[in-house]
Amino acid sequence: MYKRILVAIDGSDTSDLALREAIGLAKDQNAMLRLIHVVDVTPPAYMAAEVTVAVHFPLAEYQKALKESGEKLLKTRATTAREAGVNVDTKLITVGMVGERIYEAIEEQSKQWPANLIVVGTEGRRGFQRLMIGSVAEGLVRISTKPVLLIRGYVTRRPPTE
Repeated sequence: MYKRILVAIDGSDTSDLALREAIGLAKDQNAMLRLIHVVDVTPPAYMAAEVTVAVHFPLAEYQKALKESGEKLLKTRATTAREAGVNVDTKLITVGMVGERIYEAIEEQSKQWPANLIVVGTEGRRGFQRLMIGSVAEGLVRISTKPVLLIRGYVTRRPPTE
């Protein structure tokens, strides 16, 4: 059913859970995986506001470090998939325009490749934390033209009070 599975990774434990699930699904479906990592190279607010900070840590070096880190992440996770016997390739995607969203880049890649399924991890944040941090997974689910498999991260909950 799924022959091309797109997996968005970011290096988090939840992202690794999503990759593990995607590997199992790819093996079961004899599918190919494409691992993507989206790097947001939009200048941080402190760099735009504080020229003196930018002198000590130039924007180009910041962006280069983000891309190198993303490439390293893709390489290690692709090795994990290959060792499991899955056909895999990788793609580093860069967003850098104000207003560009990571989930839009994932959706665009799912069309260009073209994927049959998108797998992504989600932290399951709620309330104020979700409002402040936002959710790539939530945004992706809202706009995706492809099926999206959300893999929930480990949730530690307090036992119910009586």
